[in-house]
Amino acid sequence: MNLLSPRLPRACLFVVVLLSSAGHAAESGAPLTLQRAIAAALQGDPRLQTFPFQFRAADARAVQAALRPAPEFSFDLENVAGSGEAAGTDAAEATFALSQVIELGNKRDARIGAAQASRSVLAIEHDALQIDVLAEVTRRFITVAEREQQLTLARSAVDLAEKVVAATERRVDAAKAPHAEEDRARIALDRTRLEERGALVALDTARRQLAATWGESQASIDGQPFGAVQADLFATPPAGDFSTLITSLAANPEFLRFASEARLRDAELRLAQSQRKPDVTLSAGLRHLEAADDQAFVVSMSMPLFSERRSSGVVAEAQANRERVDADRRVAEVTVQATLYELHQQLSRSIEDVRALKDDIRPRSAEALSETQRAYERGRYSYLELVDAQREYLAVQAALIAAAANAHLLRVEIERLTNSPVSSTTL
Repeated sequence: MNLLSPRLPRACLFVVVLLSSAGHAAESGAPLTLQRAIAAALQGDPRLQTFPFQFRAADARAVQAALRPAPEFSFDLENVAGSGEAAGTDAAEATFALSQVIELGNKRDARIGAAQASRSVLAIEHDALQIDVLAEVTRRFITVAEREQQLTLARSAVDLAEKVVAATERRVDAAKAPHAEEDRARIALDRTRLEERGALVALDTARRQLAATWGESQASIDGQPFGAVQADLFATPPAGDFSTLITSLAANPEFLRFASEARLRDAELRLAQSQRKPDVTLSAGLRHLEAADDQAFVVSMSMPLFSERRSSGVVAEAQANRERVDADRRVAEVTVQATLYELHQQLSRSIEDVRALKDDIRPRSAEALSETQRAYERGRYSYLELVDAQREYLAVQAALIAAAANAHLLRVEIERLTNSPVSSTTL
């Protein structure tokens, strides 16, 4: 599935690279890719399901706006049930007439334009919500990948603790260490097992939260449980060029919404201005004179007075609403650009942190731990020195996982703002 296809918005498409299955799944099942999670969320999110009905309603409003005023039929009966000559119906005058309002000032075109602009705003809101859904499911996907790595790390801590217990047993049996040292090692092992269970619970929670984006209460998709997510959490995304990202802000649905709202307010202003020109009502009919038993044609015309003055308040309101859109856009531009700059700086820093931790600090901490373990088994280092080396190694691993996850989450926020990936790499 190509996430760059026109069927899906382009935001949040690059976050993690499909290289290997990270961590261990809380349940057995087929591996889950980000593409499949996104497709399920777009199909199952209940908020998106309401838009087809809203579009149908908007289309109906556009059809209604295009209708011309309906002709009217009227019947008048005069000079009846009076006194004297007007008693009874002998002097009655009956008039049958058809009336038609003639709209002036392009009111119909203005109504159609306002209805169409309103539908455009709705389309932008739909696109914005799609991007929000994509961002949310991607964030939760990253969280699952992070929790899988944390579970893997917790299991590594258990493995290291078991090795320490075995080493302390040998030292105690050889009378090279007190029995309390073995007790401390076993306590540390029990604590790491508790942390492993905690990591397993956290992973299960994250998997359920991911499944909730497509309406599932369990960690399943299409009725089947899914396994580990297919993602390499440590493949850092590129930061991208900030000036290029700034130019991409124009594709943000928030700014597209301002453009659509400006068109809507322009249409509303034209509609309000069209009210300045009064409509003309033409009537034509047939009058029957009962006294003379004659017929005559009746023609009339009417129009409201002082229409321009009476519509001045509506025009002023529409003008103010239009100017407010420009002011809101300027505020949003300043705010979003500042936010984008901060996110870009944080992403650049997180990428550097991941590289330093992965390529420099982690290998050195692993080497230091290995040397400390050998030295401890030979009696050259104490138990506390071994525990400190293990703690340092595990802390570096935890920092690496956190930094990598943070880099991807920052990238999601940048893509949500720019509505475009800064790299062509996809899952």
